[in-house]
Amino acid sequence: MQEIIDNNDLEPDELYEHFRFVAADGQVPLRVDKFLMNFIENATRNKIQEAAKNGNILANDVAVKSSYKVKAKDVIRVVLEHPPHENLLIAEDIPLDIVYEDEVLLVVNKPAGMVVHPGHGNYSGTLVNGLIHHIENLPNNSNERPGLVHRIDKDTSGLLVIAKTEEAMTFLAKQFFDKTTERVYHALVWGNIEEDEGTIEGNIGRSLKNRLQMSVFPEGDFGKPAVSHFKVIERFNYVTLVECRLETGRTHQIRAHFKHIGHTLFNDARYGGDAVLKGTTFTKYKQFVENTFKILPRQALHAKTLGFIHPTTKEMMRFDSETPDDMKAALEKWRAYTIHTREDSDA
Repeated sequence: MQEIIDNNDLEPDELYEHFRFVAADGQVPLRVDKFLMNFIENATRNKIQEAAKNGNILANDVAVKSSYKVKAKDVIRVVLEHPPHENLLIAEDIPLDIVYEDEVLLVVNKPAGMVVHPGHGNYSGTLVNGLIHHIENLPNNSNERPGLVHRIDKDTSGLLVIAKTEEAMTFLAKQFFDKTTERVYHALVWGNIEEDEGTIEGNIGRSLKNRLQMSVFPEGDFGKPAVSHFKVIERFNYVTLVECRLETGRTHQIRAHFKHIGHTLFNDARYGGDAVLKGTTFTKYKQFVENTFKILPRQALHAKTLGFIHPTTKEMMRFDSETPDDMKAALEKWRAYTIHTREDSDA
């Protein structure tokens, strides 16, 4: 007898558990696609194989192909990019930092810590909850998320464009698809980047070892193509402030690309940036870094500039946002520390 659980737990970063099966003690080896067809109502083999191809079938928390043979006591999970049971969206009177608005779109400056759209465990207090209170009848995107043309992570701050009409949604979405939008981020990364500027290329896809992370696959055997251009703004010996311009918009693109080249984002807990990665570990320096983590309790990433062609006027629009206070404070702290250590070494 199989143990069948559908508890709708969320796999972070938009993978939602739809089904969980524990194979019985007497389970004979059986292809996972055939195994799942026995227990998921109305499932077709093609859909199951497509899910496996996209890395959404896990055996004991490892992504497997549809040919994987299920064995006794294996834990088989099916995770997909949408909740198994969509909750009704609730309009909430949440203050929004609107930097521009007209009849067809608006641009908002999202604070760090705000989730963009509802999901398991975050059904209220999101940007979308605030948007549907502010605007009636927002159009849905392809994932049934009102108004959203693109998104940024919960702990990333910065600019987002929101579509108010179906026509604007289609027009703006095509620009993101065609890579004609302008997106500039500021990021504080660990280490001293030697080059003044450069380009990071490499397919990005969900990690085969850690499903909570995205990984870079330079050989192109997994994931989707991703290109990030960077330019050094300021150096602080142990960390570097960079400007990043994106050609593509993959999930965690900047975070994964910079980890790949050995410069993880400062205080990016998901990718290991919340440890003292560079410099010495002597007490004074370590205490300084830990104090800076408290000032900036999230990854040091801000979506600073956003540019696109307006759906109606067809004019280029460009918006710029101030670096948020927590990131400013962390930069000032590094600036002062760098000057102080330089003076000590010159003495």
